[in-house]
Amino acid sequence: MSNTATLEVNGQKHEFPLVTGTENEVAIDVKALRGSTGGVITIDPGYKNTGSCESGITFLDGEKGILRYRGYSIEELAEKADFLEVAYLLIFGELPTKEQHDKFHADIKSKSVVDDDIRKIVDAFPKSAHPMGVLSSLTSALTAFNPSSVNVDSEEDMYNSVVKILGKFPVLVAWTLRKKQGLPLDYGDNSLGYVENVLKMMFKQPNQDYVQNKVIVDALDKLLILHADHEQNCSTSTVRIVGSSHAGLFASLSAGISALWGPLHGGANQAVLEMLEAIREDGGDTKKYMAKAKDKSDPFRLMGFGHRVYKNFDPRAKIIKVAADEVLADLGVEDPILDIAKGLEKEALEDSYFVDRKLYPNVDFYSGIIYRAMGIPTDMFTVMFALGRLPGWIAQWREMRLRKEPIGRPRQLYIGETHRAFKPMNKR
Repeated sequence: MSNTATLEVNGQKHEFPLVTGTENEVAIDVKALRGSTGGVITIDPGYKNTGSCESGITFLDGEKGILRYRGYSIEELAEKADFLEVAYLLIFGELPTKEQHDKFHADIKSKSVVDDDIRKIVDAFPKSAHPMGVLSSLTSALTAFNPSSVNVDSEEDMYNSVVKILGKFPVLVAWTLRKKQGLPLDYGDNSLGYVENVLKMMFKQPNQDYVQNKVIVDALDKLLILHADHEQNCSTSTVRIVGSSHAGLFASLSAGISALWGPLHGGANQAVLEMLEAIREDGGDTKKYMAKAKDKSDPFRLMGFGHRVYKNFDPRAKIIKVAADEVLADLGVEDPILDIAKGLEKEALEDSYFVDRKLYPNVDFYSGIIYRAMGIPTDMFTVMFALGRLPGWIAQWREMRLRKEPIGRPRQLYIGETHRAFKPMNKR
């Protein structure tokens, strides 16, 4: 194969180098396109065919259903690692030793106390505020209480910023839920593991002890691992492009949270439960809604099935389906919404229309089921997604800054009015 690509524009040929990644992906390097062609650009709405960066963090092959963090398969990590190991791997490039893991966790706990003035910001929100709006605001507010910028050339500064946000973010997540439910705010328990502490901060009632459930702990640990990174998606690209202006880590993360909020991205698991609620209110007939999903003239869309990247089974869904079954069995939850979800799952996995088109249940479908069974409100689902995605965002921000990537500045193809003369108001 040639190591260049040739583009002909207005009768003139221009050559551009081909770049090959470690997994043999090939890209055309068009950095010199505009300069060598006299202003010609590419146009790619949604950037579906455009690589915005080179990255060594996550490899994703949607056609083959492959997801790897730093070379490790998602299946092996979900089975053998805990969330903090995966966070360390994503951010620093290698799995931690026992000593590194223990220090990492201890340092995170030492930085976990959130300034008490943040409580005043939490109190200012009405209970009706969407948790993602609250979380984004609180994350941005951390900047005011941690004003010094990160010296990205200092490993110590970078490490301290990483453990600081990994310590404080779960507190913000828990406070967002407890504000919504009218419960007192908690600073956590440093004697617990990372995931156990998250659960206690979220669910402990003020008048009783909180008892950990290993099935729930393991399921949440897996969910956080599965959501930890996913290549250059909307929110990750947002974190990188905001960070490319040399905005701080907390500000960049706040922007990523806002991007994740949308129903086409992190809000998809919330959309799944809203769909299930609508089906229940209409009588709960899953066969009727499967037929509507197959009817091209019907605007109904089956949420939580298929994936815009994975053209096969979502590898994360295979893992979390097992955890979902374990959670439902352990909790013995009787819930018509979850019964409808199980009915849709069964029919989709057996219906040739869905099987032939590889429209399998995805990670959003199963994560929504687990969060509902755990008692997490629907509008908190995306907040839980953000908690899992946090180390991926940090890793991507850190990589972008260490690589000294230029500020993001996409071009556009102007399609507006050409030059025209100004008209006074009395002549318009």
